[in-house]
Amino acid sequence: MIVLWTDALIYLLVVTSVVFAWYLGRQQHMRRPLKKIAASPVAMASLTLLLCFALIGLADSIHFKDGDSRGNEAVSLLDVACDTMRKHGEKTYSAPFAVHGYAKETLALDDGSTRWDYPRLQYGGAHLADPETEWAGDVFDKTLSGFSRGAGLMLMVLLLAWGDQHERRRVLWRSASSKAVWAALFLVVSGCYTLFSLSAYYHVLGTDKVGEDVFYQTLKSIRTGLVIGSLTTLVMLPLAIVFGIMAGFFKGWVDDVIQFIYTTLNSIPSVLLIAASILMVQVYMTNHPENFNNLLVRADMRLLFLCLILGVTSWTGLCRLLRAETLKLREMEYVLAAQALGVKPAMILFRHILPNVMHIVLISVVLDFSSLVLAEAVLSYINIGVDPTTHSWGNMINSARLEMAREPVVWWSLTAAFVFMFALVLAANLFADSVRDAFDPRRAQAS
Repeated sequence: MIVLWTDALIYLLVVTSVVFAWYLGRQQHMRRPLKKIAASPVAMASLTLLLCFALIGLADSIHFKDGDSRGNEAVSLLDVACDTMRKHGEKTYSAPFAVHGYAKETLALDDGSTRWDYPRLQYGGAHLADPETEWAGDVFDKTLSGFSRGAGLMLMVLLLAWGDQHERRRVLWRSASSKAVWAALFLVVSGCYTLFSLSAYYHVLGTDKVGEDVFYQTLKSIRTGLVIGSLTTLVMLPLAIVFGIMAGFFKGWVDDVIQFIYTTLNSIPSVLLIAASILMVQVYMTNHPENFNNLLVRADMRLLFLCLILGVTSWTGLCRLLRAETLKLREMEYVLAAQALGVKPAMILFRHILPNVMHIVLISVVLDFSSLVLAEAVLSYINIGVDPTTHSWGNMINSARLEMAREPVVWWSLTAAFVFMFALVLAANLFADSVRDAFDPRRAQAS
């Protein structure tokens, strides 16, 4: 097994998330907003879709050496699941579900003559003897077969859950939010079965300039988006929480210093800071090639530093919110009573201030996630994001920029990146709205 830096941080993030969820469940004042989120069909359907994305990203974060390949290259569990798509590449562009290439070329015939025509793909639709007559029926049959298997699996699970004899669980299964979860799972599982069933015979989203399957690229890009959105948060939160609470509680020169730091940081254009930092990382890796003897390690290190840079430049907004909230909390009666009784400041911060600002932290984390995913796409588009060898939606959009200018237009790379990124960001935003409605005290009082 191979553990990259980002892999280790993802494992740490999973453990931290589980511990944090357990902590929230034990807090009495957190149970009401959590129950409100659980009762929202939109929130639970969005959370289900986010967890499906997270599962794909986690599968792509478990790396090991592939003994079957030359040079024992590192692969992930997702690569194993997508082995057919990964290995069945074409020469160049091909449209979704195509059996012929996207551009004409000179073909050598059996009699020695040549013909200017569209070549047959090496793998896409290679099982068809006569594509002109067999293609439509074959695509329909395989789509129906894949969808039937996925739908059948979900219907079996649904019937088992629906027939649960325990009264409390039966009521839970049949609630509106549970129905939304089942509907989302049904669509995701049926869709995945259908797409993977078709991918064994066709390139369902076409291929790119070097003949790599676009559907495989899109699935691999999920991990990059999740890493940017989650690991950046892991870097940002300690800085924002510590500095924000300290500035609001101690005031005086501590507040002045912290305000000077984040005001100065905000005055520097973030794009220039990110570009300069990425350039420094590239120079360091070029001057120390012995430490980065693998393309995967180099790309992972650049992704890690991009998360660090984004975290360092994005903590100031949350820090300001926490400072303002702490300024209000330090004047509350229970905090003044603790100070009068001689409780140490560190204990007051940990026991009285931190738990009462967690709703702000939770809201900010969920809201910032989607903006960070979009930031990766923008940064990669202007070539200061992740490494060009890393699969990401930003790199797909960047390469599609040139493809859209050719004739005929190669539209599927841009469309695939847009659809998957749109689904992830939409689910994150819908869930963020539900979290904000549940945890925001002003909204709770209004309702």
